[in-house]
Amino acid sequence: MDSVYLLWHVRADDPYKENAKLIGVYRSQESADAAVLRVKGQPGFRDRPEGFEVSVYPLDKDHWTEGFVSVRYDEEG
Repeated sequence: MDSVYLLWHVRADDPYKENAKLIGVYRSQESADAAVLRVKGQPGFRDRPEGFEVSVYPLDKDHWTEGFVSVRYDEEG
């Protein structure tokens, strides 16, 4: 196995994918597709069936390599 398949559900009205839900991690595209069939009738998912996405991630590879910036929020925001 050289890659894993992450199944996400993301609402179309969430442009920044802040409310993405990780459904599971699978060994194949076929397994991820089967998972969609298992959960698509559940509350929330059945109302937004277009929100399923599969992301393929190669194993043994760095996927976030550029660091990050922290944003400091005050107590009111």
